[in-house]
Amino acid sequence: QVQLVDSGGGLVQAGGSLRLSCAASGRTGYNYALGWFRQAPGKDREFVASISWSGETRYYADSVRGRFTISRDNPKNTVYLQMNNLKPEDTARYYCAAASSAGQLRRGEKPDYWGQGTQVTVSS
Repeated sequence: QVQLVDSGGGLVQAGGSLRLSCAASGRTGYNYALGWFRQAPGKDREFVASISWSGETRYYADSVRGRFTISRDNPKNTVYLQMNNLKPEDTARYYCAAASSAGQLRRGEKPDYWGQGTQVTVSS
């Protein structure tokens, strides 16, 4: 089992920034990719970004490319999502996820593990 703990959400004005963190613990020997999804009220959960175990491969949704940056610190077992130039349409609950590959997350295939989510609210 892998436990994922999301944090860093909050309320921010449009144009502002937030950094989300997700700390992983548990299963060893599992070189997992990590990523972020989000779900707004009344909408399906959607892919935001993912990063491979090595950090060499990164994917982004078109809606966030150029504004969001995903990174990871493997010694700390943590993945980050730096979100800049936030827009009201970015308002959602953000979930960390772990899977075998970054591509699996990008394709929307079911991750192996989910975090509990952290709320991001962007006011106009």
